[in-house]
Amino acid sequence: LTGIPGLQHLHHWISIPFCIMYLVTLAGNSTLLCVIKADPSLHLPMFLFLSMLAVIDLVMSTSITPKMLGIFWFHSTAISLDACLTQMYFVHAFSVMESGVLVAMAFDRYVAICNPLRYLSILNGPIVVAICLATLLRALVFMSPLTFQIRHLPLCSPAVVDHSYCEHMAVLKLACGDAAFSNTYSLSISTYVGSLDSLLIALSYALILRAVLSLSSPQARKKAFSTCGSHLCIMAAFYIPGLLSMYMERYHQELPPHVQVLLADIYLLIPPAFNPLIYGIRTKQIRDGARRAISRRR
Repeated sequence: LTGIPGLQHLHHWISIPFCIMYLVTLAGNSTLLCVIKADPSLHLPMFLFLSMLAVIDLVMSTSITPKMLGIFWFHSTAISLDACLTQMYFVHAFSVMESGVLVAMAFDRYVAICNPLRYLSILNGPIVVAICLATLLRALVFMSPLTFQIRHLPLCSPAVVDHSYCEHMAVLKLACGDAAFSNTYSLSISTYVGSLDSLLIALSYALILRAVLSLSSPQARKKAFSTCGSHLCIMAAFYIPGLLSMYMERYHQELPPHVQVLLADIYLLIPPAFNPLIYGIRTKQIRDGARRAISRRR
């Protein structure tokens, strides 16, 4: 792994914001999980989805950031093929899982705001479990063929991946055999997941905003707009850089490699750091739960 091609002389400086984002990710998501676990009043579908998101963010960040910082700080660029494929699988499978959880959370908000009296009857235990299992199975079914395909392709030497982690398209460039299926499959799945999930999220929030506009209280409307706006911003930070980096790597070879790599890094580093802030700290029930947890310890 080369790190960020063309910017190796800036690796030490680039590592500072990357390290800060990783520490924020660890602290924010771990705190969120502890608060939700400690407070029985937070054992609701909304917070179960939020817990899933926190676990996914922790796994996804930890699968790439320590190795990335090792490259930046200690020039530890070597990685075995098995470790590379494992990292690639975790990154892409958990990205698909995160996308599915964001859809579930948008649906949860739609039910909570548009059908509050039927919230627990619609999102009952079996339905929530089914949504969680479907999110997990979709990631496994979609991503397993990619890893299997690359594992059985002959790789050319020198085996140098021009990236800061084992991103699928970057690893695929090492293949000496016919990689057309893997290339097309990767592009199709990424487009399908990104387009369908973002469309479902946009539909949920459009229905939420329609319900919010009918509220008589300007304060309630302002609060709802603020919440929806922050949610949509963090979702845009997840979907847009990911799709852009993938399409740029395939169709815009004239772009500097460091632009593509930085986009791919931002896609995996910024949302996990900001998700607990946007979805957690801005949520009144989480703040109240944190206060209760602190007061019990005192």
